[in-house]
Amino acid sequence: MLTNTENDAAKPAEGISREGVPGEYASLWVAARAVREHAYAPFSQFPVGAALLAESGKIYLGCNIENSSFGLTICAERVAIFNAVAAGEREIKAIAVVSRGGVTPCGACRQVLAEFTHAPEHVVVLVEDLEGKVQCFTMAQLLPYAFGKFQQDQVDGPSLTQ
Repeated sequence: MLTNTENDAAKPAEGISREGVPGEYASLWVAARAVREHAYAPFSQFPVGAALLAESGKIYLGCNIENSSFGLTICAERVAIFNAVAAGEREIKAIAVVSRGGVTPCGACRQVLAEFTHAPEHVVVLVEDLEGKVQCFTMAQLLPYAFGKFQQDQVDGPSLTQ
């Protein structure tokens, strides 16, 4: 099982190893590790690789790209998402992120992931450090109250324009 119960919503699934990840996600590790080698991170020295599995079954890659004007730096996750969107994809099934320390996506990346997530409890976010330790999350766990279409669809109150 890759996800936790609702009571553990803020915690990653425990005891996940690369061998325990379903086969459809296995190639994401290899791709994320490989694209990490192309990261442009001269300022932070913190290369990150991401491999996104679209609902179509295609994989899209991204690595972080830093800029001397730090606000223009873009994370690996968003590069992968934007590559998928540029190819016509609109639905994310899973994303694997590989970095030193196995960091989770930043807030901006979580919000962009949420934009292309129609079922946040089913989208899998796999995070791996360089030693092979894996953490598994759903988008609902990483960003439980995301601003976006799935939040707007759940609003029960009256419209502000009424």
